[in-house]
Amino acid sequence: MHEPPAQGPLAGVQVIDASTVLAGPLACQILGDYGADVIKVEHPRRPDALRDHGPSRAGKGLWWTTTGRNKRCIGIDLAKTEGAELFCRLVGTADIVVENFRPGTMERWDLGYDRLREANPDVILVRVSGFGQFGPYVRRPGYGTLAEAMSGFAAVTGEADGPPTLPPLGLADSICGISTACAAVMALYHRDARRGRGQTIDISILEPIITALGPQPIVYDQLGEVPPRLGNRLTFNAPRNTYRTRDGKWVAVSTSGTPVATRVMRLVGHPEVVDEAWFQTGRGRASRGEMLDRYVAEWVAERAQDEVVAAFEAADAAIAPVYDIAELMDDPQIRALDTITTVEDDDLGPVRMQNVIWRMSGTPGSIRFTGRDHGADTDTILDELGVGEVERRQLRDRGVIR
Repeated sequence: MHEPPAQGPLAGVQVIDASTVLAGPLACQILGDYGADVIKVEHPRRPDALRDHGPSRAGKGLWWTTTGRNKRCIGIDLAKTEGAELFCRLVGTADIVVENFRPGTMERWDLGYDRLREANPDVILVRVSGFGQFGPYVRRPGYGTLAEAMSGFAAVTGEADGPPTLPPLGLADSICGISTACAAVMALYHRDARRGRGQTIDISILEPIITALGPQPIVYDQLGEVPPRLGNRLTFNAPRNTYRTRDGKWVAVSTSGTPVATRVMRLVGHPEVVDEAWFQTGRGRASRGEMLDRYVAEWVAERAQDEVVAAFEAADAAIAPVYDIAELMDDPQIRALDTITTVEDDDLGPVRMQNVIWRMSGTPGSIRFTGRDHGADTDTILDELGVGEVERRQLRDRGVIR
C-alpha cells in the first residue's frame, strides 16, 4: 500500500500503541494524525476489540477503520518471554508508549517502567486506567460507563423526573483520549525542549470527565449545593433549552448573558420581561425558566426550522439546529471546514470520517491511511528491528507473533 510520508509537528516521533478499545487508541490516533509513526501492538490471536466494536461493512469494523488510522499493526504476545523481549526492542527506538492494561499487568509480564527504561532511558510511558495506578479501586475493571456514572455526569443528565442518563457514545473515554494525547505531548516537550528525561504518566478515565464538570466541586465545597437534574435547563441562566419547530424539527437556544437573553425575548414577542429586576441576572432568569421556556417554545412552534434559525441570526441571538449525523455531514460549515473528510480505504473504497481534530497553519496533520488489518505490518516492523525472515517464521510457529 502506497502512503504519503508522515508530516506534521510530530513527524519523526515514534509511538507504541499497546492499548485497547477507545481512550488509549484515540490518543494514539491523534498523535498519528499529526505525524507520529504509531505502531499498534496487539495480541496475535486476540486483537483489539475495537476491530469488532459497533457496525461493520464487508466484514470490516467501521469504528476501527477510523480509530485505527495512521497506525502500523504488529501482533506480539507480550505474556511470552520472547514477546516481551521483542516489545523491549521496539521500545528501544520509541518515544512514547501508551498502555491501558489493568494496573500490575505490565509488571507481571516483566514490562514495567523499570524494564522499559532499561531498554530506553528516555521513553515516556503513558498508563491509562479506569481509576488510576493506586488507591482502593486500582484492581477494578475500568470502563467509560463507570466513569460517566461515578463522575457526577450521569447524575445531572436527564429530565428532572427521570433516571440518571448515560451518553449513547464513549464520552468519558473520548475526553480521556484527547487528554492523554495532550499529556503525552507535554512530557515530550519537557524531555526534548527542556532537556528533561522520560517519565510515566498516570491518567484515569474518571478524572478528565470530572474536570468537565466545571465548578461543581468548588460549589459543593463552598455552598454545599448538589446540582439536580434539570433536563436541558440550567440553574444559572435562562432561556436555555431545545424547542420543536412547526415542521417537526428542533433547535437549541442558549443565552449566555443578559444582552443575548434580551434580544431573544424581544424577538419572540415578550419585551415586557426585559426590564424586570429578576431578568438582569442569570439566576434570576433561571428562577423563571419555565415561563421563559414557554414564551420561546410558543414562538418557535409557529415557524419552520429554517425560518427560526434565520430570525435568530438576524437578531444576533445564539441558536443552532439540532442535527442528526446525516444533517451534520450536509451542513455548509462542516463542508467548508472539511470536518468530515474523505479517505481511501483498501477494502471499502472512499469512506468519510472525522478529519484531524484541529488545523495548524505551519504543520498540519493528515490522514495517511485508514485502519489496517490485524498484524498487517509485523514483517516490516520486525525487519526494521533486524529480525530476519527465518527468526520471524520461528516466532510465528511458536505463536509469539502474527
